[in-house]
Amino acid sequence: MPSLNRLIFIAAGLGVLIGWLLGGMPEETALRTGVLYGSTLVGGVFIGLLKMVLIPLVFTSIVVGVASLQAHHQVHRVWISTVLYFMLTTALAMLLALVVANVFKPGAGLSLDMFADAMESFEARQMTMPEFFQYFFSGLFKNPFEAFANGDILSVLMFAIFVGVALVAGGERYRSVLQVMQEFLDLLLRIIGWIMWLAPLGILALLIRLVAEQDVALLVTMLGFIVLVFGTTLFHGMVTLPSILYAVTRKSPLWFWRGAREAIITAFATSSSSAALPISLRCAQDNLGVKRPIAGFVLPLGATMNMDGTALYEAAAALFVANLIGVELSLAQQLVVFLTAMIASSGAPGIPSAGMVTMVMVLQAVGLPAEAIAILLPIDRLLDTVRTAVNVEGDIIGSLVVQKLAEDEVEQGA
Repeated sequence: MPSLNRLIFIAAGLGVLIGWLLGGMPEETALRTGVLYGSTLVGGVFIGLLKMVLIPLVFTSIVVGVASLQAHHQVHRVWISTVLYFMLTTALAMLLALVVANVFKPGAGLSLDMFADAMESFEARQMTMPEFFQYFFSGLFKNPFEAFANGDILSVLMFAIFVGVALVAGGERYRSVLQVMQEFLDLLLRIIGWIMWLAPLGILALLIRLVAEQDVALLVTMLGFIVLVFGTTLFHGMVTLPSILYAVTRKSPLWFWRGAREAIITAFATSSSSAALPISLRCAQDNLGVKRPIAGFVLPLGATMNMDGTALYEAAAALFVANLIGVELSLAQQLVVFLTAMIASSGAPGIPSAGMVTMVMVLQAVGLPAEAIAILLPIDRLLDTVRTAVNVEGDIIGSLVVQKLAEDEVEQGA
Protein backbone atom coordinates (compact mmCIF):
# COMPACT_ATOMS: atom_id res chain seq x y z
CA MET A 1 0.00 0.00 0.00
CA PRO A 2 1.36 3.49 -0.87
CA SER A 3 2.46 5.70 2.02
CA LEU A 4 0.13 8.41 3.32
CA ASN A 5 2.51 11.03 1.96
CA ARG A 6 2.27 9.57 -1.54
CA LEU A 7 -1.52 9.19 -1.34
CA ILE A 8 -1.88 12.88 -0.42
CA PHE A 9 0.37 13.90 -3.31
CA ILE A 10 -1.58 11.75 -5.79
CA ALA A 11 -4.90 13.07 -4.44
CA ALA A 12 -3.77 16.69 -4.92
CA GLY A 13 -2.85 16.01 -8.57
CA LEU A 14 -6.12 14.18 -9.26
CA GLY A 15 -8.12 16.96 -7.60
CA VAL A 16 -6.60 19.62 -9.87
CA LEU A 17 -7.13 17.44 -12.97
CA ILE A 18 -10.76 16.53 -12.19
CA GLY A 19 -11.56 20.13 -11.23
CA TRP A 20 -10.09 21.36 -14.53
CA LEU A 21 -12.21 18.84 -16.49
CA LEU A 22 -15.36 19.83 -14.58
CA GLY A 23 -14.60 23.51 -15.14
CA GLY A 24 -14.96 22.96 -18.89
CA MET A 25 -18.48 21.52 -18.53
CA PRO A 26 -21.71 23.59 -18.58
CA GLU A 27 -22.86 24.45 -15.06
CA GLU A 28 -26.18 22.59 -15.39
CA THR A 29 -24.52 19.28 -16.32
CA ALA A 30 -25.68 16.51 -13.97
CA LEU A 31 -22.18 15.02 -13.67
CA ARG A 32 -20.64 18.38 -12.73
CA THR A 33 -23.40 19.16 -10.22
CA GLY A 34 -23.17 15.72 -8.62
CA VAL A 35 -19.37 15.68 -8.33
CA LEU A 36 -19.29 19.22 -6.90
CA TYR A 37 -21.98 18.32 -4.36
CA GLY A 38 -20.04 15.23 -3.30
CA SER A 39 -16.82 17.26 -3.12
CA THR A 40 -18.48 19.89 -0.95
CA LEU A 41 -19.80 17.19 1.38
CA VAL A 42 -16.51 15.29 1.72
CA GLY A 43 -14.40 18.46 1.93
CA GLY A 44 -16.71 19.86 4.60
CA VAL A 45 -16.39 16.72 6.72
CA PHE A 46 -12.58 16.82 6.47
CA ILE A 47 -12.41 20.50 7.44
CA GLY A 48 -14.93 19.86 10.23
CA LEU A 49 -12.75 17.09 11.69
CA LEU A 50 -9.70 19.36 11.67
CA LYS A 51 -11.66 22.17 13.34
CA MET A 52 -12.98 19.68 15.90
CA VAL A 53 -9.49 19.09 17.31
CA LEU A 54 -8.07 22.56 16.59
CA ILE A 55 -9.02 24.54 19.71
CA PRO A 56 -8.27 21.73 22.22
CA LEU A 57 -4.97 21.13 20.40
CA VAL A 58 -3.93 24.80 20.48
CA PHE A 59 -4.77 25.07 24.17
CA THR A 60 -3.06 21.88 25.35
CA SER A 61 0.01 22.21 23.11
CA ILE A 62 0.64 25.79 24.26
CA VAL A 63 0.06 24.92 27.94
CA VAL A 64 2.39 21.91 27.80
CA GLY A 65 4.92 23.75 25.64
CA VAL A 66 5.12 26.83 27.86
CA ALA A 67 5.18 24.75 31.05
CA SER A 68 8.00 22.55 29.74
CA LEU A 69 10.06 25.48 28.46
CA GLN A 70 9.49 27.52 31.61
CA ALA A 71 10.44 24.59 33.84
CA HIS A 72 13.77 24.28 32.01
CA HIS A 73 14.30 28.08 31.87
CA GLN A 74 14.10 28.00 28.06
CA VAL A 75 10.99 30.08 27.44
CA HIS A 76 12.78 33.45 27.30
CA ARG A 77 15.26 32.31 24.62
CA VAL A 78 12.57 30.51 22.61
CA TRP A 79 10.18 33.47 22.77
CA ILE A 80 12.79 35.99 21.57
CA SER A 81 14.01 33.67 18.79
CA THR A 82 10.43 33.07 17.63
CA VAL A 83 9.48 36.75 17.47
CA LEU A 84 12.72 37.73 15.69
CA TYR A 85 12.23 34.94 13.13
CA PHE A 86 8.62 36.00 12.49
CA MET A 87 9.63 39.65 12.01
CA LEU A 88 12.57 38.81 9.73
CA THR A 89 10.69 36.48 7.37
CA THR A 90 7.64 38.77 7.15
CA ALA A 91 9.87 41.76 6.35
CA LEU A 92 11.76 39.81 3.67
CA ALA A 93 8.48 38.67 2.08
CA MET A 94 7.13 42.23 1.84
CA LEU A 95 10.43 43.64 0.60
CA LEU A 96 10.42 41.05 -2.19
CA ALA A 97 6.83 41.93 -3.12
CA LEU A 98 7.49 45.67 -3.25
CA VAL A 99 10.68 45.30 -5.33
CA VAL A 100 9.05 42.97 -7.86
CA ALA A 101 5.85 45.08 -8.05
CA ASN A 102 7.92 48.22 -8.71
CA VAL A 103 9.83 46.46 -11.50
CA PHE A 104 6.88 44.79 -13.29
CA LYS A 105 4.11 47.29 -12.35
CA PRO A 106 1.09 44.91 -12.28
CA GLY A 107 -2.22 46.52 -13.24
CA ALA A 108 -0.61 49.30 -15.26
CA GLY A 109 -2.32 48.11 -18.48
CA LEU A 110 -5.77 47.62 -16.97
CA SER A 111 -8.55 50.09 -16.23
CA LEU A 112 -10.82 50.45 -13.23
CA ASP A 113 -13.78 50.72 -15.64
CA MET A 114 -13.41 46.98 -16.28
CA PHE A 115 -14.28 46.32 -12.63
CA ALA A 116 -16.94 49.01 -12.13
CA ASP A 117 -19.76 46.53 -11.42
CA ALA A 118 -17.76 44.69 -8.78
CA MET A 119 -16.81 47.91 -7.00
CA GLU A 120 -20.34 49.28 -7.01
CA SER A 121 -21.83 46.17 -5.42
CA PHE A 122 -19.15 45.87 -2.73
CA GLU A 123 -19.11 47.72 0.57
CA ALA A 124 -15.70 47.74 2.21
CA ARG A 125 -15.40 47.52 5.96
CA GLN A 126 -13.53 50.63 7.04
CA MET A 127 -10.93 50.30 9.80
CA THR A 128 -8.31 52.88 10.75
CA MET A 129 -4.99 52.00 12.36
CA PRO A 130 -6.13 53.03 15.89
CA GLU A 131 -9.32 51.00 15.43
CA PHE A 132 -7.28 48.01 14.28
CA PHE A 133 -5.03 48.17 17.37
CA GLN A 134 -8.09 48.48 19.59
CA TYR A 135 -9.71 45.51 17.84
CA PHE A 136 -6.51 43.45 18.00
CA PHE A 137 -5.65 44.03 21.66
CA SER A 138 -9.24 43.75 22.89
CA GLY A 139 -9.35 40.37 21.17
CA LEU A 140 -6.33 39.09 23.09
CA PHE A 141 -8.08 38.74 26.43
CA LYS A 142 -11.59 37.31 26.52
CA ASN A 143 -13.64 34.94 28.60
CA PRO A 144 -11.88 31.64 27.82
CA PHE A 145 -15.18 29.75 27.50
CA GLU A 146 -16.39 32.33 24.98
CA ALA A 147 -13.09 32.03 23.11
CA PHE A 148 -13.34 28.23 23.06
CA ALA A 149 -16.95 28.34 21.84
CA ASN A 150 -16.25 30.89 19.10
CA GLY A 151 -12.98 29.30 17.96
CA ASP A 152 -11.05 32.49 18.75
CA ILE A 153 -7.52 31.09 18.50
CA LEU A 154 -5.66 34.23 19.61
CA SER A 155 -7.64 34.49 22.87
CA VAL A 156 -7.26 30.75 23.51
CA LEU A 157 -3.52 31.05 22.88
CA MET A 158 -3.12 33.92 25.37
CA PHE A 159 -5.11 32.09 28.06
CA ALA A 160 -3.02 28.96 27.48
CA ILE A 161 0.22 30.92 27.97
CA PHE A 162 -1.03 32.18 31.35
CA VAL A 163 -2.09 28.66 32.38
CA GLY A 164 1.29 27.22 31.34
CA VAL A 165 3.22 29.82 33.35
CA ALA A 166 0.90 29.31 36.35
CA LEU A 167 1.46 25.53 36.28
CA VAL A 168 5.20 26.06 36.59
CA ALA A 169 4.82 28.77 39.24
CA GLY A 170 2.65 26.37 41.29
CA GLY A 171 5.32 23.66 41.18
CA GLU A 172 4.44 20.30 42.68
CA ARG A 173 0.97 21.48 43.67
CA TYR A 174 -0.18 21.46 40.02
CA ARG A 175 1.93 18.57 38.73
CA SER A 176 -1.16 16.36 38.33
CA VAL A 177 -2.87 19.04 36.19
CA LEU A 178 0.16 19.25 33.92
CA GLN A 179 0.25 15.46 33.63
CA VAL A 180 -3.42 15.44 32.60
CA MET A 181 -2.66 18.10 29.97
CA GLN A 182 0.22 16.03 28.61
CA GLU A 183 -1.92 12.91 28.40
CA PHE A 184 -4.76 14.85 26.75
CA LEU A 185 -2.28 16.17 24.17
CA ASP A 186 -1.18 12.59 23.44
CA LEU A 187 -4.85 11.64 23.04
CA LEU A 188 -5.44 14.47 20.57
CA LEU A 189 -2.38 13.50 18.54
CA ARG A 190 -3.76 9.96 18.29
CA ILE A 191 -7.08 11.31 16.99
CA ILE A 192 -5.17 13.45 14.47
CA GLY A 193 -3.42 10.29 13.28
CA TRP A 194 -6.85 8.80 12.50
CA ILE A 195 -8.00 11.97 10.74
CA MET A 196 -4.88 11.93 8.59
CA TRP A 197 -6.01 8.76 6.85
CA LEU A 198 -8.97 10.75 5.52
CA ALA A 199 -6.66 13.54 4.31
CA PRO A 200 -6.17 12.22 0.73
CA LEU A 201 -9.95 12.08 0.18
CA GLY A 202 -10.51 15.47 1.82
CA ILE A 203 -7.77 17.17 -0.20
CA LEU A 204 -9.06 15.57 -3.43
CA ALA A 205 -12.55 16.96 -2.75
CA LEU A 206 -11.39 20.45 -1.78
CA LEU A 207 -9.19 20.87 -4.86
CA ILE A 208 -11.87 19.59 -7.25
CA ARG A 209 -14.24 22.32 -6.10
CA LEU A 210 -11.57 25.03 -5.97
CA VAL A 211 -10.36 24.47 -9.55
CA ALA A 212 -13.81 23.80 -11.06
CA GLU A 213 -15.36 27.03 -9.78
CA GLN A 214 -12.72 29.45 -11.05
CA ASP A 215 -13.82 32.16 -13.51
CA VAL A 216 -11.46 31.56 -16.44
CA ALA A 217 -12.22 34.89 -18.19
CA LEU A 218 -11.39 36.88 -15.06
CA LEU A 219 -8.23 34.85 -14.49
CA VAL A 220 -7.04 35.78 -18.00
CA THR A 221 -7.77 39.48 -17.36
CA MET A 222 -5.83 39.44 -14.11
CA LEU A 223 -3.13 37.06 -15.36
CA GLY A 224 -0.21 39.47 -14.87
CA PHE A 225 -1.04 40.11 -11.22
CA ILE A 226 -1.75 36.43 -10.55
CA VAL A 227 1.59 35.38 -12.05
CA LEU A 228 3.43 38.07 -10.05
CA VAL A 229 1.86 36.99 -6.74
CA PHE A 230 2.39 33.30 -7.46
CA GLY A 231 5.97 33.92 -8.58
CA THR A 232 7.03 36.06 -5.62
CA THR A 233 5.24 33.82 -3.11
CA LEU A 234 6.86 30.69 -4.55
CA PHE A 235 10.26 32.41 -4.58
CA HIS A 236 9.85 33.24 -0.89
CA GLY A 237 8.74 29.68 -0.15
CA MET A 238 11.33 27.88 -2.28
CA VAL A 239 14.36 30.17 -1.94
CA THR A 240 14.15 32.64 0.97
CA LEU A 241 12.74 30.36 3.68
CA PRO A 242 14.85 27.28 2.76
CA SER A 243 17.94 29.52 2.67
CA ILE A 244 17.24 30.64 6.25
CA LEU A 245 16.67 27.01 7.23
CA TYR A 246 19.97 25.89 5.70
CA ALA A 247 21.93 28.86 7.06
CA VAL A 248 20.80 28.18 10.64
CA THR A 249 20.34 24.39 10.79
CA ARG A 250 22.35 23.07 7.78
CA LYS A 251 19.30 20.98 6.89
CA SER A 252 18.54 20.35 3.21
CA PRO A 253 15.38 21.91 1.74
CA LEU A 254 14.57 18.52 0.15
CA TRP A 255 14.74 16.88 3.60
CA PHE A 256 12.39 19.56 4.90
CA TRP A 257 9.86 19.29 2.05
CA ARG A 258 9.70 15.51 2.38
CA GLY A 259 8.95 15.84 6.08
CA ALA A 260 6.51 18.76 5.80
CA ARG A 261 4.73 17.75 2.58
CA GLU A 262 1.52 16.58 4.26
CA ALA A 263 1.07 19.89 6.10
CA ILE A 264 1.93 22.07 3.07
CA ILE A 265 -0.48 20.23 0.76
CA THR A 266 -3.22 20.39 3.40
CA ALA A 267 -2.64 24.14 3.78
CA PHE A 268 -2.82 24.54 -0.03
CA ALA A 269 -6.12 22.64 -0.22
CA THR A 270 -7.80 24.21 2.81
CA SER A 271 -6.37 27.76 2.51
CA SER A 272 -6.31 27.78 6.30
CA SER A 273 -3.14 27.69 8.37
CA SER A 274 -5.30 27.03 11.44
CA ALA A 275 -6.99 24.02 9.84
CA ALA A 276 -3.55 22.69 8.84
CA LEU A 277 -2.14 23.21 12.36
CA PRO A 278 -2.86 19.67 13.66
CA ILE A 279 -1.01 18.21 10.69
CA SER A 280 1.81 20.79 10.96
CA LEU A 281 2.43 19.72 14.57
CA ARG A 282 2.45 16.08 13.55
CA CYS A 283 4.91 16.68 10.69
CA ALA A 284 7.23 18.85 12.78
CA GLN A 285 7.43 16.37 15.65
CA ASP A 286 7.23 13.00 13.90
CA ASN A 287 8.97 13.71 10.58
CA LEU A 288 11.37 16.58 11.33
CA GLY A 289 12.35 15.88 14.92
CA VAL A 290 11.19 19.12 16.53
CA LYS A 291 10.82 18.68 20.30
CA ARG A 292 7.22 18.80 21.47
CA PRO A 293 7.56 21.88 23.76
CA ILE A 294 9.06 23.96 20.94
CA ALA A 295 6.65 22.73 18.25
CA GLY A 296 3.75 23.24 20.66
CA PHE A 297 4.81 26.83 21.29
CA VAL A 298 6.04 28.05 17.88
CA LEU A 299 3.46 26.49 15.52
CA PRO A 300 0.20 27.64 17.19
CA LEU A 301 1.72 31.11 17.62
CA GLY A 302 2.83 31.10 13.97
CA ALA A 303 -0.60 30.03 12.71
CA THR A 304 -1.93 33.25 14.23
CA MET A 305 0.92 35.75 13.89
CA ASN A 306 3.38 34.58 11.21
CA MET A 307 1.78 35.27 7.82
CA ASP A 308 4.59 35.75 5.29
CA GLY A 309 2.41 34.92 2.29
CA THR A 310 -0.39 37.22 3.47
CA ALA A 311 1.98 40.15 4.08
CA LEU A 312 3.58 39.64 0.66
CA TYR A 313 0.17 39.55 -1.02
CA GLU A 314 -1.09 42.68 0.75
CA ALA A 315 2.01 44.66 -0.23
CA ALA A 316 1.78 43.54 -3.88
CA ALA A 317 -1.98 44.16 -3.99
CA ALA A 318 -1.57 47.74 -2.70
CA LEU A 319 0.78 48.56 -5.58
CA PHE A 320 -1.52 46.76 -8.02
CA VAL A 321 -4.49 48.93 -6.96
CA ALA A 322 -2.30 52.06 -7.13
CA ASN A 323 -1.32 51.19 -10.73
CA LEU A 324 -4.97 50.57 -11.64
CA ILE A 325 -6.02 54.06 -10.59
CA GLY A 326 -2.87 55.70 -11.95
CA VAL A 327 -1.31 56.70 -8.62
CA GLU A 328 2.46 56.62 -8.18
CA LEU A 329 3.26 55.69 -4.59
CA SER A 330 6.31 57.49 -3.22
CA LEU A 331 9.04 55.70 -1.28
CA ALA A 332 7.57 57.07 1.95
CA GLN A 333 4.12 55.76 1.03
CA GLN A 334 5.57 52.36 0.18
CA LEU A 335 7.25 52.31 3.58
CA VAL A 336 3.82 52.94 5.13
CA VAL A 337 2.47 50.00 3.09
CA PHE A 338 5.41 47.89 4.37
CA LEU A 339 4.77 48.68 8.04
CA THR A 340 0.98 48.51 7.82
CA ALA A 341 0.99 45.17 5.99
CA MET A 342 3.42 43.77 8.56
CA ILE A 343 1.15 44.74 11.44
CA ALA A 344 -2.06 43.76 9.65
CA SER A 345 -0.81 40.33 8.58
CA SER A 346 0.17 39.54 12.18
CA GLY A 347 -3.40 40.16 13.28
CA ALA A 348 -5.06 38.26 10.43
CA PRO A 349 -6.89 35.09 11.54
CA GLY A 350 -5.70 31.80 10.04
CA ILE A 351 -8.83 31.27 7.94
CA PRO A 352 -9.54 31.36 4.18
CA SER A 353 -9.29 34.87 2.68
CA ALA A 354 -8.33 36.40 6.03
CA GLY A 355 -6.10 38.85 4.15
CA MET A 356 -9.19 40.56 2.77
CA VAL A 357 -10.15 41.64 6.30
CA THR A 358 -6.90 43.54 6.82
CA MET A 359 -6.35 44.57 3.19
CA VAL A 360 -8.72 47.53 3.63
CA MET A 361 -6.46 48.98 6.32
CA VAL A 362 -3.37 48.67 4.10
CA LEU A 363 -5.10 50.49 1.23
CA GLN A 364 -6.47 53.21 3.49
CA ALA A 365 -3.04 53.82 5.00
CA VAL A 366 -1.86 55.36 1.70
CA GLY A 367 -5.18 56.85 0.57
CA LEU A 368 -6.18 54.14 -1.93
CA PRO A 369 -9.91 53.32 -2.36
CA ALA A 370 -10.91 50.51 -0.01
CA GLU A 371 -13.65 49.48 -2.46
CA ALA A 372 -10.91 48.34 -4.85
CA ILE A 373 -10.54 45.08 -2.94
CA ALA A 374 -13.73 44.00 -4.72
CA ILE A 375 -11.48 43.55 -7.77
CA LEU A 376 -9.36 41.06 -5.84
CA LEU A 377 -12.17 39.03 -4.25
CA PRO A 378 -12.90 36.78 -7.27
CA ILE A 379 -9.26 35.67 -7.50
CA ASP A 380 -8.48 35.74 -3.79
CA ARG A 381 -9.45 32.12 -3.13
CA LEU A 382 -7.02 30.94 -5.81
CA LEU A 383 -4.17 33.12 -4.55
CA ASP A 384 -4.95 32.13 -0.97
CA THR A 385 -3.89 28.54 -1.66
CA VAL A 386 -0.24 29.35 -2.34
CA ARG A 387 0.18 32.05 0.29
CA THR A 388 -1.32 29.78 2.98
CA ALA A 389 1.02 26.95 1.98
CA VAL A 390 3.95 29.37 2.37
CA ASN A 391 2.55 30.61 5.70
CA VAL A 392 2.55 27.05 7.02
CA GLU A 393 5.98 26.30 5.55
CA GLY A 394 7.33 29.37 7.33
CA ASP A 395 5.85 28.22 10.64
CA ILE A 396 7.39 24.75 10.42
CA ILE A 397 10.77 26.13 9.35
CA GLY A 398 10.46 28.55 12.26
CA SER A 399 10.12 25.66 14.72
CA LEU A 400 13.33 24.10 13.32
CA VAL A 401 15.20 27.42 13.41
CA VAL A 402 14.07 28.24 16.95
CA GLN A 403 15.04 24.77 18.14
CA LYS A 404 18.51 25.21 16.69
CA LEU A 405 18.94 28.70 18.17
CA ALA A 406 17.84 27.45 21.60
CA GLU A 407 19.74 24.16 21.24
CA ASP A 408 22.30 24.75 23.98
CA GLU A 409 19.67 25.61 26.56
CA VAL A 410 17.41 22.76 25.47
CA GLU A 411 20.24 20.26 25.93
CA GLN A 412 21.09 21.69 29.36
CA GLY A 413 17.45 21.53 30.45
CA ALA A 414 16.74 18.02 29.10
